[in-house]
Amino acid sequence: GSTAAFQAEYTGSIPVTRSSPCPGTGMTAISFPKAQDAIVAVGRWLDGKGWAPATSGNYSARLDDGSFAVTVSGRHKGRLTRDDVMRVDAEGVSLDGKKPSAETALHLTLYRLFPACGAILHSHSATAVGLSRATPGDGYTLTGHEMLKALPGIVTHETSAVLPIVDNSQDMAVLDAAITPRLLAPGAIPAYLIRSHGLYGWGQDMAEAERVIEAVEW
Repeated sequence: GSTAAFQAEYTGSIPVTRSSPCPGTGMTAISFPKAQDAIVAVGRWLDGKGWAPATSGNYSARLDDGSFAVTVSGRHKGRLTRDDVMRVDAEGVSLDGKKPSAETALHLTLYRLFPACGAILHSHSATAVGLSRATPGDGYTLTGHEMLKALPGIVTHETSAVLPIVDNSQDMAVLDAAITPRLLAPGAIPAYLIRSHGLYGWGQDMAEAERVIEAVEW
C-alpha cells in the first residue's frame, strides 16, 4: 500500500490512526507447515470459546510461496489436523486436490485489498449473529470501549468505530460487492459481520487476527 494509506488523521478532537484495515509495513507470510499448525491451534481456540459450532467457520493464512493456506470444507474446526488445511492459489484453485471452504473467495478478496494482511478468521458466535439480526442498519457503532484499543491503529477508548454489517448471500460475488466499499472507507476496522451468519476479522499475522476477533466478540 502507499505511505498515505498509513497516515494518521484526526476525528474531531481525538487523534485516531486511520489506516487500511490491515496496517503494517508489509505482508506477513509463513511456510505451509507453520500455517497448518497455526490454523489447527486457532480452530481449537475458537471452538473452545463456542465460536465454531458444527462445521462452521473458515480460517486462512498467507504463505511465503504466494499461495494461501485455508481450511478444507466441512471439517469440524475444534478437531482439525494438518490434513484439514490445504493450499489454494490467488484465484482460489485447489493446489492439492482438496475442496476449500465455500467462502475462500471472501478471504482472497481481503488479501488482494490489503497486502499487509497475513491471516483471516471467520467465527460463528451466537452473540455476533444475534447482534447482526437485532441491528436493522448496515453497521453497529462501538463507542467508548477500552477494548477498542485492541484494534490496529486505535490508541484511545475515546473514539468510535463502525462494525459493518452486510446481508447474507450464498453468492460470494454479491457479498464481495456489498462489503468492499465499506472496507475501503476512511477509518474502517479489520472486521465485519455477515447478517445471520458470522464475523470476519483479520490481521498482519494469526496473533493479530485472533486479537481482532476476540476484541470485537467482547
